[in-house]
Amino acid sequence: MSFTIIRNTKYKRENLKGIYRHNERKNKNYSNKNIEKERSYLNYSLKDPKYRYDKEFDRLKERYNLKGQIKTVSNIACEYIITSDKQFFEEIGEEETKRYFATAYQFVVEYKNLGEQYIMSAKVHMDEETPHMYLIFLPVVHTKDKKGNDIDKLACSEFWKEKDSYRRLQNAFHKYMVDHNFKLERGVAVEESGRKHLDLKEYKDITNFEKTKEKLQNR
Repeated sequence: MSFTIIRNTKYKRENLKGIYRHNERKNKNYSNKNIEKERSYLNYSLKDPKYRYDKEFDRLKERYNLKGQIKTVSNIACEYIITSDKQFFEEIGEEETKRYFATAYQFVVEYKNLGEQYIMSAKVHMDEETPHMYLIFLPVVHTKDKKGNDIDKLACSEFWKEKDSYRRLQNAFHKYMVDHNFKLERGVAVEESGRKHLDLKEYKDITNFEKTKEKLQNR
């Protein structure tokens, strides 16, 4: 059986321009040999950013009056890469693949009560060997200020404050997808294995079910 795969990466402001160009396919050339440019028309968005990611961050921060101390070294955005293995998507077909990513998108909206307004972009790439979604969001926590007023606070460290944050993410994502009738096994979180996350290139180099299973079980 295939696995649910969700991986989180944190970004500083200086990272966002490059991430934007890659995710939104704004570059003319790519070092990633897996990208088949003639198939890029198959890519689609579940949410489009109005502006480049760094500018979109500024817009959302102002619109929603986000609190929190933001420094140059602060992580201000997070990115989920959401996928499974190539065989899984081939077996479920085009419509169910679309449902997979739409369901995963809704999971992110609901997880930790984030809210859709804090998702900057959700882009599904179909121009590589394995379909996958890049979802950029602001790690906002809903809390109270010193006077007891409800506030939304940009705080990456608080959003991921639990030591087992990624295990909880894996558990919740797997349960959500299974509850929505996708037959998948749960991926293994780094806290449980003690090993590093699979590199993004390794995700994209996965070409069949057995390879996926071996890599994930041995993480």
